[in-house]
Amino acid sequence: MRASNNRNFLDSAMTSRHTKRRRRKRFRVAALVLCALLCVGVALGGVNYFMVHSSAPRIIRPEDAAAWKDFDCILVLGAQVQPDGTPSHVLEDRMIRAVELYGVEAAPVILVSGDHGQINYDEVSAMKQYAVDHGVPSQDVFMDHAGFSTYETMYRARDIFQAKRVLIVTQGYHMTRALYIARQLGLDAWGVTCDYRSYATQNYMSAREVAARVKDFIKCIFKPKSKYLGQPHDLSAEGANGDETNGEIEVNGEWVPLVFPPRPSATQ
Repeated sequence: MRASNNRNFLDSAMTSRHTKRRRRKRFRVAALVLCALLCVGVALGGVNYFMVHSSAPRIIRPEDAAAWKDFDCILVLGAQVQPDGTPSHVLEDRMIRAVELYGVEAAPVILVSGDHGQINYDEVSAMKQYAVDHGVPSQDVFMDHAGFSTYETMYRARDIFQAKRVLIVTQGYHMTRALYIARQLGLDAWGVTCDYRSYATQNYMSAREVAARVKDFIKCIFKPKSKYLGQPHDLSAEGANGDETNGEIEVNGEWVPLVFPPRPSATQ
C-alpha cells in the first residue's frame, strides 16, 4: 500500500513537472510571436511614416505646376478599366487632372503608363483615348504599355522615355509612394493629386498601400532592373511624336498601328 502511494506521488510530481515545462514553452513561443508582430508593426509604421512625410513636400497645387511650366511630362499612373474599355472612376479622375494640367501648359506632353499585358485588357489606350477626346493632340500623348507597377512606371519613364523632371498625377493615398520611388530612381519628381470623389474600394486601396510602401521601400534599396525594357522614346527630343508609341492592333489578320481619333460624343 505504501509503495503504491509512493508511485502515485512520483507520477503526480512528474505530471506536474511536464505541465510546467509545456506552459513555459508555450509562454516562450507566445513571447516570440508577440515580439515578431511588434517588429513587423514597427517596420510597417516606420517605413510608412518616413515615406509619407519625406514625400509630402513634393505634392504641389495645380496652380503651382502651371506657374512652373518646366516639366518634361505629365506622368499619369494607370488604374483599372471597365470591361467595356472605359476608365474606372479612379483612372478617370487621374485623366481629368492630367488634361487640366496639359491645358495650362504645365508640361508639353502627357505620358500615360499602365497595364497592357493582355490583348483584351488595355489601360493605356483607354487613357490616351480619354485625353484625345478632351482636346489633347494625339501626338502629345506618349504611351507606356508596360507600366505594370509604380516601380516599373518610374523606371521606364527614366530609361525608356528619357524623362528627368516629371509631374506625377495620381490620388493622394498613392502619391507619396510614387514620389518616393521616382526620387529614389533619380527623377526630379513632383506631384498633383486628383481626389475629386470617394471610391467604393478606398478602404481596400488604403490598406493595400501600407504593405506596398514597405515592399517598394525595400525594392528601392536594391533597385532591380525593369523586367520590360526596349527601344528608347525620348519624349523631349525635337520632333518626338507620341503616336510612335501607340502600338498595334490586329485587323483582319494583319497588325496595323493604333490610331486615336477623337470621338464625337466626348465632352470637349
